[in-house]
Amino acid sequence: MDNIMRRTVNMIFFIGFCVVVSAQQKPHYTQYILNQYILNPAISGIENYVDVKLSHRHQWVGIQDAPVTTYFTIQGPLGKKDYRTTATSYSVPGQNPRGKSYWESYNAAEPHHGIGLQVIDDKTGPLSNLSVQATYAYHIGLSPKTSIAAGFGAGFNRIGLDASKLSFAVSVDPAVYNSGFINKMTPELSTGIYLYSSDFFVGVSAQQVVPQKIEFADNIVRKTDGRTVPHLFATAGYRFLVGEDFNLIPSVMVKWVSPAPQQYEGNLKLQYRDLAWIGASYRHKDGFAGMLGLNVSNIFNVGYAYDYTTSGLNNYSKGTHELMIGFLLGNRYGETCPKNVW
Repeated sequence: MDNIMRRTVNMIFFIGFCVVVSAQQKPHYTQYILNQYILNPAISGIENYVDVKLSHRHQWVGIQDAPVTTYFTIQGPLGKKDYRTTATSYSVPGQNPRGKSYWESYNAAEPHHGIGLQVIDDKTGPLSNLSVQATYAYHIGLSPKTSIAAGFGAGFNRIGLDASKLSFAVSVDPAVYNSGFINKMTPELSTGIYLYSSDFFVGVSAQQVVPQKIEFADNIVRKTDGRTVPHLFATAGYRFLVGEDFNLIPSVMVKWVSPAPQQYEGNLKLQYRDLAWIGASYRHKDGFAGMLGLNVSNIFNVGYAYDYTTSGLNNYSKGTHELMIGFLLGNRYGETCPKNVW
């Protein structure tokens, strides 16, 4: 039974990639709200420090060769001069550093640049995709408390097939079967816009802007009818101050991946002071997730998410685990969590 299941899963993964795509090709990220940079290059350099994130996601635990995604991101500002040096930049005893007085003193960004790097390794069965991108963004204030940023990313994808993992009950093209590891380098371009203030954000971005046709055969990767397609993302969120100690942040994300229907995700994050948070999310027709996280001093944070799928895969899966670790490099101003990305 295990061999039959493995063959079936491998066949689905292989055929699903090599024909015209009808589902999302880019990885899912349950904790995207904690690192929107992974979706939108316009966020490059949005904070007063260099932000580093490491994440590992094991999807559909219990299903052999299910998706596993690991990423590393680093981004920071260039020429950013609006470092806050007032008392509200620090944790004042008895006062919430994310309370009412903090947001009353919030100012829009001074014009500055941001740069960053994304490295994403995504594996699903015999298929793998290593994506590397350098990003750039420019930030400018539109009003005393509202800023806008526009950015782009450029790099490459290395799309690979490990033919040694192919094990089908039906005949397979001998040009592919047992031909070793074959891969193709393709360009990767992304772009985005991000509007943000003290209490809201709205972002629009696109990944895989340049579609690529791909086929695995003849011990090389050849162009054919199989293809990668552009991915469009729209995100929005709002911050509510609940008393003096809590921030409640609902957010939504919509994804367009033609020819699949739109995908919707809703997120709710409750943050206590500058110290800890819990959250929940819902992915339309797919499942629910719970999240929790902790800020340690002003240099380190960690977040964990567990996804419970409501699709037919629930009969075989033990859920999805996602761990994210963050570092705030050069954070000289006592902030233990981000000011502009939530």
